[in-house]
Formats: sequence, C-alpha cells, structure tokens
Amino acid sequence: MVAFTLNGAAVALDMPAEVTLLHALRGPGGLSGPRFGCGTEDCGSCMVLLDGAPAYACTLPAGSVAGRAVTTVEGLGTPDAPHPLQTAFLAEQAGQCGYCLSGILVSAAALLARDPDPDDATIKAALDPHLCRCGSHNRIIRAVRRAAQAMGSVAA
Repeated sequence: MVAFTLNGAAVALDMPAEVTLLHALRGPGGLSGPRFGCGTEDCGSCMVLLDGAPAYACTLPAGSVAGRAVTTVEGLGTPDAPHPLQTAFLAEQAGQCGYCLSGILVSAAALLARDPDPDDATIKAALDPHLCRCGSHNRIIRAVRRAAQAMGSVAA
C-alpha cells in the first residue's frame, strides 16, 4: 500500500512499492493522462508533477512518492474550469496526435508556477525533455505564452 496525494486528494493504492508510478497511476489509480512512451526518461510523455516539480513517472518507484503530492494533467483543471494552459493549447491548436501533451502541459504548469513571465528560450528549455513528432512546437510555445497572459502575468 502506497499512500500519497494525487491531484489534491489523499489516496492509498494497493501495489508493491517497486512498481513504477506510471503503472500505479494508469492501473490502480485509474488515470489515462500520463502515458508510456519510452520507459527510459527520453520522451516525457509520462511526466507528472511531484511536489510541484516535473518528474518521470516511467522510472520512479511508486513507493518513493509516499507522503508526497503527485499532480497529473487530470489535476490541472476540470472540464468546467480548465487550467489556462489547457484553454490556450486548444485555442492555439497546439497538438496533433496529443500523445505528448499531458507531459508537456504539466511541465508548462511547473514553469509558469516558478516563472510567470517566461521568454521563449525559457519555455523551450523547460519543454526540452519532451519529444513531440507532430511538428507543433511553435504552437506549443505560443500556447504557453498565451496561458501566461491569461494568468495575468504578461502584458498583452
């Protein structure tokens, strides 16, 4: 049993501590946002926030998050009240297949939490661990800037 906070709610998942966090989230956690891509921390599709910082769920033992806070893309917003990043990504059409977007969204949320007015170089550096093959990079950068503006941190 591993007890931690998942998307703001206390959970206790019945699983061995050595199971990866990704398998715990997608299995007993019932989530589908974090995705398995490479399993080697090379693509970022599994990225979650661990105590507010981006972390690869594909290699992280679930037992290591005991007593900590994990946030997935499902925890950023709701259908009725989406996170400004979710709204901006839709407005900019910043994705095609969408496989990488859950990881990109949580990393962008961490970026905006620590730097509410990032320049393009900072956005690119924060999203560098993410592999996207769709060619949506420019729209993704615009979406992060748009979300920063919507959050009131950047002059229009």
